[in-house]
Amino acid sequence: MKGLSRISMILVLAVIIIAITLGSLVLIPPRGGGTQINTGSQTTAMTGITATRITTPIATAIETKTYTTTAMTTYTQTPAITQPPQQGIVIRVLSRHSTDILEKARAAFLKSDIARMYGIVDLRTITVDAAAWPDFIARGNADVLWGGGPTLFDSLYLRGLLMPLDSDLVLRVARDIPDVVGGSSMKRLGPDGKIYWVAAAISSFGITINKDVIRTFGLPTPRTWEDLAKPEFGVTLYTIKRPSIAIAQLSKSTSTTRMAEIILQAYGWDKGWRVLAYISANSDIKPGSEDARNAVINGEVAAALTIDFYGYTAMIQNPATEYVIPEGATVINGDPIAMAYNARNKEAAQAFIAWVLSPEGQKIWLDRSINRMPANPKVFDTPEGMQRQDLKNVYQQTLSLKSINFSDDEALSYEVAIQVYYDGAFWDPPSFKQAWSALVAKLLKDKTISRERFEELASKYIGSPLEFTDPVSGERIIFTKEAAQRINQMLVKDPGLYDKYRSAIARAAEDRYRALLSILTG
Repeated sequence: MKGLSRISMILVLAVIIIAITLGSLVLIPPRGGGTQINTGSQTTAMTGITATRITTPIATAIETKTYTTTAMTTYTQTPAITQPPQQGIVIRVLSRHSTDILEKARAAFLKSDIARMYGIVDLRTITVDAAAWPDFIARGNADVLWGGGPTLFDSLYLRGLLMPLDSDLVLRVARDIPDVVGGSSMKRLGPDGKIYWVAAAISSFGITINKDVIRTFGLPTPRTWEDLAKPEFGVTLYTIKRPSIAIAQLSKSTSTTRMAEIILQAYGWDKGWRVLAYISANSDIKPGSEDARNAVINGEVAAALTIDFYGYTAMIQNPATEYVIPEGATVINGDPIAMAYNARNKEAAQAFIAWVLSPEGQKIWLDRSINRMPANPKVFDTPEGMQRQDLKNVYQQTLSLKSINFSDDEALSYEVAIQVYYDGAFWDPPSFKQAWSALVAKLLKDKTISRERFEELASKYIGSPLEFTDPVSGERIIFTKEAAQRINQMLVKDPGLYDKYRSAIARAAEDRYRALLSILTG
């Protein structure tokens, strides 16, 4: 019995030792098997879990795969998962594209052979304001970056937030993307010769015209920005009492702001403002770019300033419309896709990028509700591409165009200031259209002034940069480029000054338009 008890005690001790040993092994995570996720205030080791918790002062976690937020609400992600780890790879795509594009891309990609080959089971798409991108990426919350324009991606590249594309799969398909279109680069090459971003789509800015309306009112067919500034487009102001052009208010439209910046850089500051002023005088100034597009589709106006895919959409909805890229004064942009420098699964991320750049992925742009210009011309060889000869023709036209030497840095240096100026000088004053209409009537209807006299009066009282009282300094200033840059710095620091500058500009503009009316009626 004593021998048996001794054996029993030995067995019990052995079981206890084995249990303790196994317990310690369970508590130690496998080396290299976990994902370290930087949460800002904490770092969590997660094995096989693809969700992320972000801790910010103002952000709250929500369970969703796709959501939109703004810079004011920063961003959120899916909270920590307490369920068993999900099998397969989830790619996190940070984007500036609209939800319809992202959802169509997600559905098509998850059905692809590439997704199955690389074990990708889902795309988690996130859209946040561009200003929040650097911090969002640095926190390790994105694998792929898609859409937002070359300026945004170049800034990310300069900050070291992009990883070079180096997989054979993505490099092979990148060869199908032209290096240059319209004088603009479609790829960002580093000094190491590696590719850091590739254009997934191409954008331009131009004019959508309605040929029926142009023919009805005997208007000239515009081919340049300057054409829209001609007094002939002001005839309808006194014949049918409505403008012949539509343009969006700059402060309500980033694409129209970019077109204003193109005009200012293409023609120079002084002439650029004359062109912008005359176009606006001929225009119904709309509260948004979609309103301007819809006006030309519906036949309310003969022309509208639009981004390219708005023009292509118009051409589908109304065959009488046509998108025109202004000769010698436009910018062709490659809209990039890239990989974050800290992407969790480098090969899978590049597999998705390769799919987006491939003819199969480029079909997304051909959708008649999207109508963007593909970057890969091989998509036009697919059955779907052969049905979009309209886009193919525009693509061929774009290849022969040359972008102006456009400076994003310069545009950003006065961007908010020109929005304030536009509101104050052209949107607010009630006499703006009255003065222009009366001046055009004197030239084309009454024929009581010469073309030279018209240009003299138009330049002095409508188009030249205003002189006004600076609400901060109290001094009289002219809205030169240098003044605009100085005002811009103040507006960025203190947005509360916006209304003060707008009011000061509006008062000066109203006085000047009234003075012109007095001359014309006298």
